[in-house]
Amino acid sequence: MLKNILRIYVCSLCILLASIVSADQVVHAQDHSVQGTVVSAVDNSPLPGASVIETGTLNGTAADVDGSFSLEVSSPDASLSVTFIGFVSQTIAIEGRDEITIALEEDTGLLEEVVVTAGGIERRERAIGYSVTEVGGEDLREVRENNVANALSGKVAGVIVTKPATGPAGSSRVIIRGASSLGEDSQPLYVVDGVPIDNTTQGSAGMWGGSDGGDGIGSINPDDIEKMTVLKGPSAAALYGTRAKNGVILITTKKASPGMGLGVEFSSNTTFENVLVNTDWQTEYGQGRRGAKPTSAEEALSTADDSWGPKLDGAP
Repeated sequence: MLKNILRIYVCSLCILLASIVSADQVVHAQDHSVQGTVVSAVDNSPLPGASVIETGTLNGTAADVDGSFSLEVSSPDASLSVTFIGFVSQTIAIEGRDEITIALEEDTGLLEEVVVTAGGIERRERAIGYSVTEVGGEDLREVRENNVANALSGKVAGVIVTKPATGPAGSSRVIIRGASSLGEDSQPLYVVDGVPIDNTTQGSAGMWGGSDGGDGIGSINPDDIEKMTVLKGPSAAALYGTRAKNGVILITTKKASPGMGLGVEFSSNTTFENVLVNTDWQTEYGQGRRGAKPTSAEEALSTADDSWGPKLDGAP
């Protein structure tokens, strides 16, 4: 009986050891070590700091100063995702290889980005010797303004926008890099699709009243704008002459794209405003001085703007 028990125990122990050895072999069969180098496809120069990550996992490493890396992956059939700033990311299948060289192509999309400059000419941004800032049409429509010039507030460095206090149709004041002269209008020149527009303010409200009839830029619909480009300084606006001494704001409107078919866009904007000052005019006392009525036509004319005097009781 004891021999049978020992025989069963020994057999069970052998089976357990065989299972452990088999599992260990399976685990080791799944691990795979891969070494490689990340280089530029242009001149084969190493890309130090390139990120190498096993696809679908958090297992990864970074290339050293020579562009070399070493990584333990879960399977010989795994894939590597390689990224580096300024280069196009790649996903490489290991396919059982122990050594691999990965060549990344330069990402020329940002390097060839163009901006619209004076005269509607498109040039590469890095080839321009002056400051240019672009604002996309979607940024102008995100928070809608009655005057599209107000939408530039806080979006372009060096541009100061003063919103009107005369209501929704009031004129806006835009200054680029401060006032250029005293006593003259320091607002920039607005150019829409290569055509300068008249941004003259139609009237203004001053100390003695008046009305603000708006300006030229206020008549442009933000939904029609593809982008706005701000040219700062005299060098940027040289092609427009002295009119552009205070800078230029170029407006590029949307163009139809062939093959798009019929498209419908809908947008709405609602603004609520309250009058700041409600003057409580008095109508009990009228024209005169020190409580006395005018005694002559000349005295009456001299006190025509006064709102105090004797009580208005109907007497001449």
